[in-house]
Amino acid sequence: MTGQINSQSGTTSSAPATSAPSTTSSSTTNPSSPSLLSAISAPPGYQLTANDAIAVEVFGEDDLKASARLNSEGNASLPLLGTVHLAGLTLTQATTRVTELFARDYLVSPKVNVTLLGYARRRFSVLGQVNRPGNYDMPETSPGGIDLMEAIAMAGGYTRIAAPERVSVHRHSDSGADQILRVNAKRVERGQAANFRVQDGDSITVGESIF
Repeated sequence: MTGQINSQSGTTSSAPATSAPSTTSSSTTNPSSPSLLSAISAPPGYQLTANDAIAVEVFGEDDLKASARLNSEGNASLPLLGTVHLAGLTLTQATTRVTELFARDYLVSPKVNVTLLGYARRRFSVLGQVNRPGNYDMPETSPGGIDLMEAIAMAGGYTRIAAPERVSVHRHSDSGADQILRVNAKRVERGQAANFRVQDGDSITVGESIF
């Protein structure tokens, strides 16, 4: 039967009754808990990363329902299983991983579902000649980045002395070397140049017109 405790593991039915409720009760009483958020639809092939929030459900085992946020090492803390590394896995792969762990020692033919509750915070900054310079969060619907024009719009658009043709983007690469990318946003806006995607950690500076 689905959700039946596996007698071969030597684990009795009293184990989840004592350990799992403390995890679920803390997640449901905290107003900021990710368990109170609705599942969101991840892009095809999206891989979990540190600080993503997930929900785990096991059919017929309400005391194993949990929400968790992956820590900086990409691990999630789940009832019975403890620490599970999920970063780098798609939701389908994460579901398979958790299913295998429950089936190994605790449950017979568990039916597990892992869903995404929220992306890790991804931020960028817009400086220079915009109306609201500052730091901004990427929309959760765009985990892979947003268009440059959308980023500038979030910062209130250009000031009257802005020079859209003189936009620079400071980007930190994985190799440790910083890049300065020059973008002619005026040409991008007119469709005369390729679109530019703003990534997590980018710092955009809109130049000033030279009269």
